[in-house]
Amino acid sequence: MLPFVLASASPARLSTLRNAGLDPLVVVSGVDESVLDGLPPAELAVGLAELKCRAVVDRAEVPAGALVLGCDSVLELDGQALGKPGTAEEAVSRWEAMRGRTGVLHTGHCLRIAGDAHELSTLASTTVHFAEPSDAEIAAYVATGEPLHVAGAFTVDGLGGAFVRGIEGDHHNVVGVSLPVLRELVRELGREWTDLWAPRADRA
Repeated sequence: MLPFVLASASPARLSTLRNAGLDPLVVVSGVDESVLDGLPPAELAVGLAELKCRAVVDRAEVPAGALVLGCDSVLELDGQALGKPGTAEEAVSRWEAMRGRTGVLHTGHCLRIAGDAHELSTLASTTVHFAEPSDAEIAAYVATGEPLHVAGAFTVDGLGGAFVRGIEGDHHNVVGVSLPVLRELVRELGREWTDLWAPRADRA
């Protein structure tokens, strides 16, 4: 099994990778995401993924030869990049703007082998059609705390799933990492996706 490192604190990304057979070592990057403020949404997603990967790849706790993945997601609505709202007030405002509309969830992916300068970056984008939750539903959802710490103030695999009426593209990309895109990057770096699978007894 090839060692795999996830340079992200996202529980949803970790769960997605584990369900796909991987057993990632999580090393949180701790980067200052504000340094890229002002970039267009798609560029921002890729730029943040690269920042995270580069901040982690040379850390002492990263095994030699490990594949290191940086990921970041941004929701694009009206040409604006919407990351994590951070506050309940902002989350409510986001949902008031998003309901009944369509946005695009961009996830940047950056993959690199520890000890190797070669780096691959790419973007996956998925169209998201939002339902029209009532003011009371929005207030109740925001009160759970779930939308405060996720890009676009929603999840598709949690409580927010009921407020998403459809997607066009990769479902996992909306969760935070596109498995087909990641597999392609792994192969481009000369590794096999199936070599990343953990022994069944080790899977969560």
